[in-house]
Amino acid sequence: MQENPNQGAFRRTMKTRHLVMLSLGGVIGTGLFFNTGYIISTTGAAGTLLAYLIGALVVWLVMQCLGELSVAMPETGAFHVYASRYLSPATGYTVAWLYWLTWTVALGSSLTAAGFCMQYWFPSVPVWIWCLIFCVAIFVMNVFSARVFAEGEFWFSLIKVITILAFIILGGAAMFGIIPLRDGTPAPFFSQLTEGGLLPHGVLPIMMTMVAVNFAFSGTELIGIAAGETAEPHKVLPIAIRTTIARLILFFIGTVLVLAALIPMDQAGVVKSPFVLVFEKIGIPWAADIINFVILTAILSAANSGLYASGRMLWSLSNERTLPRCFARLTRRGIPLTALSVSMLGGVLALFTSVVAPDTVFVALSAISGFAVVAVWLAICASHFQFRRHHLRSGGTLAQLHYRAPWFPLTPVLGFVLCLVACIGLAFDPEQRIALWCGLPFVALCYGAYYLTRKLSTRRQQEVTHAAE
Repeated sequence: MQENPNQGAFRRTMKTRHLVMLSLGGVIGTGLFFNTGYIISTTGAAGTLLAYLIGALVVWLVMQCLGELSVAMPETGAFHVYASRYLSPATGYTVAWLYWLTWTVALGSSLTAAGFCMQYWFPSVPVWIWCLIFCVAIFVMNVFSARVFAEGEFWFSLIKVITILAFIILGGAAMFGIIPLRDGTPAPFFSQLTEGGLLPHGVLPIMMTMVAVNFAFSGTELIGIAAGETAEPHKVLPIAIRTTIARLILFFIGTVLVLAALIPMDQAGVVKSPFVLVFEKIGIPWAADIINFVILTAILSAANSGLYASGRMLWSLSNERTLPRCFARLTRRGIPLTALSVSMLGGVLALFTSVVAPDTVFVALSAISGFAVVAVWLAICASHFQFRRHHLRSGGTLAQLHYRAPWFPLTPVLGFVLCLVACIGLAFDPEQRIALWCGLPFVALCYGAYYLTRKLSTRRQQEVTHAAE
């Protein structure tokens, strides 16, 4: 078991239930509640189900790779540390910034979505006012101890899980006519899944929306981030990974099936959550208000997880001496206050998007965030491939690995290929192409920044050595 001596700075206070709910909380948020409508409108009902099934397979492959890595090396800021060791230091540096970008953009998107939820009750109040209020509230929640954060996230996530289960049960009852639809239309059963053909726009839209699907699944990898603050990680992490994957597949596939069966393609969008649309169709009094409240809770919970993840990533970069040491300082309660403060800039981004173009920029931000997620997943698969080879070549045995990804090398290779296909799919969607225009230059900028800072650091060290002589 490899341990970073600096990890003692964080306290290992999280348990299995915290990890599972932290991961579920990070996933069940903006992507599921809002992007699903966009995907249905793009690919059709059956295409949406197929896209989510492929997405579930990708998540399973990536989590198997991450499970083996994080059990062998349970460290805060996991992905970029693994990429630095087994790919290259520059790649690890880039992965860290990509993941920071993922969660800060997701944080902004979540706050924007929360503003939309509040406009359901207060249509005359501008979105940016709600964004500002939620920015402050989430920041305050994160400056207490990690244990308090994890407990809060546990209960937030529990509300989401109960809501998703209730949605599947009630929506399923509406699908089969047990609960009549308010407009008097007959129970749809599975008829809308194939309305206009099995795949009305062909296979290409599925490929184009894979990044949005991956964005919906993003957050499962939070288990790796929290590994450095988890008690008995070699026992807790495998349990958390297995239970999280099983629940995610059940919740997502069940939810998407109900949504795809009840919402026609032409009614799906991104302004109003499809969850509210479904309950309005069922006509349950106050149900839409209740669901809107739960969605608001879920979105804020995802934003909360996002601030936690992005703050830890900046802390980890500083801990690896690629950022100023001020980012690695912790408060007496073990909180990286400076790193959290900088990450909160995502809140400012949310204010910007809500004022300028909420209906178009929101979709673009999701795509950029989704691109970064897929890029990080690419790095996880590649790191696992290199780690297993290095482990065996250096004399290690499979029995020494407490958690092993099955079917090596197929698992990391297939995960890498599917993530790469999702990235390529962006080039064919005019609405999401902006993710490539923004994402690829950002990657190049990170590599350039790493080599420039290393060069300047080396020069300074040489000058100091010269002066000492």
